[in-house]
Amino acid sequence: MAKIVAIANQKGGVGKTTTCINLAASLAVIKKRILLIDMDPQGNATMGSGVNKNKLTGTMNDLLMGRKTLETVLIKNTRAGYDVLPSNGQLTEAEVGLLSVNQRERCLQRILQGIQEAYDYMLLDCPPSLNMLTVNGLVAANSILIPMPCEYFALEGLSSLMSTLKTLQKTANPSLHLEGIVRTLYDPRNRLSQEVTVQLIKHFGDKVYKTVIPRNVRLAEAPSHGLPVLLYDKNSSGSAAYLALAGEFLKRQRQNLAETKTTHEPTLETQE
Repeated sequence: MAKIVAIANQKGGVGKTTTCINLAASLAVIKKRILLIDMDPQGNATMGSGVNKNKLTGTMNDLLMGRKTLETVLIKNTRAGYDVLPSNGQLTEAEVGLLSVNQRERCLQRILQGIQEAYDYMLLDCPPSLNMLTVNGLVAANSILIPMPCEYFALEGLSSLMSTLKTLQKTANPSLHLEGIVRTLYDPRNRLSQEVTVQLIKHFGDKVYKTVIPRNVRLAEAPSHGLPVLLYDKNSSGSAAYLALAGEFLKRQRQNLAETKTTHEPTLETQE
């Protein structure tokens, strides 16, 4: 069954969509079955995956509003190497439309239930705000991955996001947990990058990924060509960073699985 990871940050311009696209592509290259779900009306994850958001016959808006079936909206085998549930500006309708739906925060969860066996991972690109679309993403997800540049205001916004996470754990999704924090737009020459890193590790420990995503021209250019950086320039530092991130991500999944099995193994006392 697929693990659903929401890639979210309430602050814009942090590398959220870039991380969603390139982590999806990197996992797909190592033969994982990936579904990218674009929950942002900007449709950048859709375009960055090589799908023209202006020529869609069905979008996430149609799914959430119950006008189309998942099979008619799902785009399989994109040139990026993974499947996509696409979006465009029409998705703004759902922000208002969902308010009149019963259990509106669980619409996405219900949509995804029938296809979880078909994928290893589903990556959700959430909007850079806490609206009903983001809430749907976080309620449907098993975990949240937070891309964060090493800047003061980003660190300040992280506190607000963690508060949102705790609220949802208490109300709509008790199993939601922090997958990790990925440092993006990283410049090792910048003293602030080092200072923010120290603060992150102090507060979040090993939840902070060792892999950092650098500022990289090729990484910034790739979306305009409708490609993940791995397919645009596989030799770039951005490509290498996201492949490393995918490797660290999978290593953590294996470790978590091993710890879960150990925790649930019967002891001598429980066997007697």
